[in-house]
Amino acid sequence: MRGNALTELLGDNQRLLELMRRSDQNLSSICTGIEHGLAQGDGENALSAALHTIEAVRKSLQEASTALKQVSDRLQAEIRDRSLLDYQLAAAMEQERGARNAAMHDNLTGLPNRELFKDRLEHGIAQAKRHRWMLAVLFIDLDDFKGINDTHGHQAGDDVLQTIATRLAHNARTDDSVSRYGGDEFLYLLTSLHEQNDIAMIAAKILAWTQAAIELRIEDRSLHVSLKASIGIAVFPQDGDTADLLIKRADEAMYRAKENQSGFAFAQ
Repeated sequence: MRGNALTELLGDNQRLLELMRRSDQNLSSICTGIEHGLAQGDGENALSAALHTIEAVRKSLQEASTALKQVSDRLQAEIRDRSLLDYQLAAAMEQERGARNAAMHDNLTGLPNRELFKDRLEHGIAQAKRHRWMLAVLFIDLDDFKGINDTHGHQAGDDVLQTIATRLAHNARTDDSVSRYGGDEFLYLLTSLHEQNDIAMIAAKILAWTQAAIELRIEDRSLHVSLKASIGIAVFPQDGDTADLLIKRADEAMYRAKENQSGFAFAQ
């Protein structure tokens, strides 16, 4: 509730309490007056005075009732205004969260975009330095993607990208991160590593996830496609100690894997 409105309502409430206190005193004096008049044998005059005082009390109580209703109406209005403000604030905060999430994620796949991935990679590098861990950046490129777009259309291409993104995200470890870098390229961050052999095993699994057949619906037809991938791998700390350098070295290794048709290759 706004401060000024609360102060006004508290003031009105205090005035009502004072009015009711005076009315109570008047009613007490009526009873006392009647008792005194009866004791003195002057009940008629005492009753007349009492009726006069009762009328004054009735008017005071009517005034108090009207004022109380006004206070109640204003209080309800303030509560409605506060509820509306709370709703508007919650809606604005939700909209801000949605906008922030949209700005940091890829529209098509829902994966983190390159800005969010870079932020996570920088955080991962800081953690790796602190705990003396290895981490790896895998640059993944879909070798046969252009052929799917050219043969079956962009909708089929989008379906393939969404399927690959889902597989990568679903199979990622809890502390790892997957990003759509752009087009048919993805980045995969592996953290908390102790052996380089672990990286090679994960790269082989990613190739298997990628090459598994994908079912596409094209108009009234259903067909299965499969495509290969090439993966370049850069390892912290030996291949670089910054996010930009690790991504660059992984990109270079990916092109070498593509040329050699080796599936994946480590940076040299």
